[in-house]
Amino acid sequence: QVQLVESGGGLVQPGGSLRLSCTASGTIFSILEMGWHRQAPGKQREMVATATDGGGTYYADSVKGRFTISRELKTVYLQMNSLRPEDTAVYYCHSISRLGFESWGQGTPVTVSS
Repeated sequence: QVQLVESGGGLVQPGGSLRLSCTASGTIFSILEMGWHRQAPGKQREMVATATDGGGTYYADSVKGRFTISRELKTVYLQMNSLRPEDTAVYYCHSISRLGFESWGQGTPVTVSS
């Protein structure tokens, strides 16, 4: 099993930056993919960015050019620049193992407001 713990959320003004971190523990050798999803109030959870074991990265269209995902062995980061009010959400770390098992972090809130 994999456990995920996020950190780095908070309140930021529009145009500002934040960096989220997520550290995995447990059977980290089994992790194939790590990434970030978010869920805004009243909306469905959506994929934000994903990093695969082979180095591939994928982004939602709404964050391309503003967010950057990076991954070390057991930690994944999300650098968020040029933040907008519509980026306000709870951000969840997510992983998928080589056997297809999914794990989720507890979520870290990000609020973009002046």
